[in-house]
Amino acid sequence: MDHFNLIDGELHVENVPLARIAEAVGTPVYVYSAATFQRHARVFRDGLAGIARKHLAFAVKANPNLAVLRLLANEGFGADVVSGGELARALAAGMAAKDIVFSGVGKTRAELEQGLDVGIGQFNLELEEEGVVLAEIAAARGLRAPATLRVNPDVDAGTHEKISTGRAENKFGLPIDEAPAIFDRLAPLPGLDLRGIAVHIGSQLQSLAPLERAFERVGKLVADLRAAGHSITHVDLGGGLGVRYRDSDNPPSPAAFGAMVERVTRGWDVELMFEPGRVISANAGVLLTEVLWVKPGAVNPWVIVDAAMNDLARVAMYDAHHDFEAVRPSGEKFVANVAGPVCESSDVFAKGREIDRVQTGDLAILRSAGAYGATMASTYNSRPLVPEVLVSGDRFEVVAGRISAEAIMAEEHVPDWLK
Repeated sequence: MDHFNLIDGELHVENVPLARIAEAVGTPVYVYSAATFQRHARVFRDGLAGIARKHLAFAVKANPNLAVLRLLANEGFGADVVSGGELARALAAGMAAKDIVFSGVGKTRAELEQGLDVGIGQFNLELEEEGVVLAEIAAARGLRAPATLRVNPDVDAGTHEKISTGRAENKFGLPIDEAPAIFDRLAPLPGLDLRGIAVHIGSQLQSLAPLERAFERVGKLVADLRAAGHSITHVDLGGGLGVRYRDSDNPPSPAAFGAMVERVTRGWDVELMFEPGRVISANAGVLLTEVLWVKPGAVNPWVIVDAAMNDLARVAMYDAHHDFEAVRPSGEKFVANVAGPVCESSDVFAKGREIDRVQTGDLAILRSAGAYGATMASTYNSRPLVPEVLVSGDRFEVVAGRISAEAIMAEEHVPDWLK
């Protein structure tokens, strides 16, 4: 459920007409519903009600806007970060350092130092050498860095190739069969509090079966590590639950996920950690755009909109689906392509799809754009960086301004020897 609905024939976000936002802010613009974020955060937390010891951290990469992070901090969520920049954002948004988990396969030494200096709650280690370096840095500060070892369980998540992270050939984690020996070598290091295992097999999962297989393998590893004398107090189960981008999608609910986790992990006696991202944010946002032209095509007409692949990269990157809807639908439909103005053939949002009939000047939305939307935006073709708006009830506010091409050029410099 989201809060983007027709009221008197016009699409609103909560109680605000989308046309009012377009008039005030211009297009293209991301528009978020605070009520949808809050509802999804609560549904996810309620789905895990049967798990007594748990930690929830929002995957900041899904939507790093400061207002969004503050909203989720108010809902009791910490942060899962994968860069020093995301760590700084989480802290700036009011998330406690102890509630921050630092994941990622390529943390720099400076980022490890940054995490230690602010006192984050956990590092998820991706390789043995990273653990050695972290231990050295922590020991030099008189600290013990709280950490888990991320394992790769070699489980196919059944998702898109580019968002799969749990197969042996993926770059993430350590081979699960090598984990005991690596744990043996890292655990005694004086600067390290190696307290558990982490796993994450991919994103946009439509079935619980791959997650269950991965968790069962982690459970066996936990038992083996304890039998070898290690203290295991935390297991990080990552995120990955899918959302409904199209009618044919049928992702598992947080309640079904929670029931599976409770059953599989019964008896583990650990604090379980979860890092949802897309499932909280995707359907809380839309990309609002204006139709520039309806251009005749060889097979179907081309609806050219002012949003482009630099504003929403997911379709070009992952062949992702986003529903296209008119803000003031007439009730008529037609089969068309939807594309942006960027000079790339991949700047296409839909091909041969039945959509609301639109014409030049009409407003429309691309749905389910609250995750991996604005965070992936660029200024390709010297286009402005797209703004973001947050709505709560009958109020709205720009929470990230449109950054103009002129502002970006102001940060560039032509050396004197070229003048």
